[in-house]
Amino acid sequence: MLTTLRIKNLALVTDLTLELQPGCNVVTGETGAGKSIIIGALNLVLGERADRSFIRSGEESCSVEAVFDFGVQASACSSGTLKRELQRFLDENGLEPCEEDRLVLKRTFTAAGANRQFINGSPTTLAALASVGEWLVDMHGPHDHQSLLNPAKQLLILDAYGRLEKEREAFGELVRRRAALENEKSALIVDEKTYAQQLDLLRFQVQEISAARLQPDEEIAVEEEFNRASNSAKLLQLSQAALDSLSESENSLLTRAGAIGRSLQELQRVDSGAANLVELHSQAVSALRDLQAELSRYAEKISLDPARLAELEERLDLIHSLKRKYGATIDEINAFGAEAKKKLQSLESRDEELGRLNAELQKLDAEIKKIGQSLSAKRKKLIPQLSKAVSKQLEDLGFKQSKFDITLALAEISSSGLDAIEFQFAPNPGEPAKPLRAIASSGEMARVMLALKTVLAAEDEIPVLVFDEVDANVGGETANAVGEKMNQIAARRQVLCITHLPQVAAPAGAHYVVTNSSAKKTASPNSPACWAAKPTPPANTPGRC
Repeated sequence: MLTTLRIKNLALVTDLTLELQPGCNVVTGETGAGKSIIIGALNLVLGERADRSFIRSGEESCSVEAVFDFGVQASACSSGTLKRELQRFLDENGLEPCEEDRLVLKRTFTAAGANRQFINGSPTTLAALASVGEWLVDMHGPHDHQSLLNPAKQLLILDAYGRLEKEREAFGELVRRRAALENEKSALIVDEKTYAQQLDLLRFQVQEISAARLQPDEEIAVEEEFNRASNSAKLLQLSQAALDSLSESENSLLTRAGAIGRSLQELQRVDSGAANLVELHSQAVSALRDLQAELSRYAEKISLDPARLAELEERLDLIHSLKRKYGATIDEINAFGAEAKKKLQSLESRDEELGRLNAELQKLDAEIKKIGQSLSAKRKKLIPQLSKAVSKQLEDLGFKQSKFDITLALAEISSSGLDAIEFQFAPNPGEPAKPLRAIASSGEMARVMLALKTVLAAEDEIPVLVFDEVDANVGGETANAVGEKMNQIAARRQVLCITHLPQVAAPAGAHYVVTNSSAKKTASPNSPACWAAKPTPPANTPGRC
């Protein structure tokens, strides 16, 4: 559930911390007081586009922070699946895990246009924030009912009601596999000229890469040897000069070290306390002799072979040429060669490969038809149940003689099945049911959505539902019914409802009233408006303004 919403410098709000409760939370207040700021803040922290005009007048930046606690059971449903999916998403995107089942989202933006967002303190993208938001909050306002008009969304609603998601996903996987096979088949079905060109190109690529016999770490070794070979004369000169200074000239280090050693031996005979100096000299001479031996071996390895230098240069040129054609590294070149070899084998055995693909497609088509028909049959059985359940809820919401129905027809194969769906609605008796998008007003749409949400409450995994004045154009007993429906949904989900109607607000367990202090006589005429959300019993932590 959403436990805390912190807003700073957004529109009328200076600094507000709103502590929300499980169940149904209602926000009320006069028109223009700023109730919609809560919705705006939620939209921002859930990934909606930010507008610099949202920043409070006179301020340079704005921030919104939301804390979701999965350890608090706001409903009777389990949030285990959601927690697992969310943790997988955080892991895949390199984000910090939730601590003590708490997820923290934060969004900041400035008047200069800087926009930053965080999940559990980790910087992230706006797209990632929006993806998380889709799992956490289902927003329903005056302009948020359009999804109900989308046949694809309507099919999702029907499948959710019947818990057909696994069958639907299995069918979608078959369709995706079929598309992949069709792509393979299309690559094989070409005219003879193109076929011959593809064969020639693949044969050349495979032969060129395989003939090179590239080894994984070869480039580094060849470059090092080439550098030594191309600088061999200078290397030999430098190593020989070092040997001369060390041991081979009349005034070499080892010659002088001998004289030093004799002096130290004489010093030790006079003073036995100088024995350690003799020992240190012996160690130094030993180190110099080791250096002499290593230098000699190094000089012996240096080759002035022009033929080897040319061979190394030719090998490097070949590696660089292959990198330009096939990949940035030797591993990528070899991978390209392996894939080209696979394609070549497939093209060379085109007839056999086409036969294999056609057999797989035929088998897959039969499986798609079988599972698709099974899915369609289950959907047909569900339609009367969902229609009846929604109609019952609509009757409670004031549509005493309305008719809600669902049509199902065959359609082109898609990842969702073989069916096309359409929600149909007749609000008044004597009228034929028509597609929902053709006849529903905004008030009717709100109540249809509320009826569907009530029916689907047990199946829906989204933990927080927000209703922004969905009670528009209703009153009387219908308003009472809207309030009761929201309270029913709140038994399984946390609900945040913004309303003008006392009948809608009455059943809620937590109440907040929004006031705008600029309307008070005590406010300075020139001071910016100040906004607060104050809870009414049962008490919550008050907002600060």
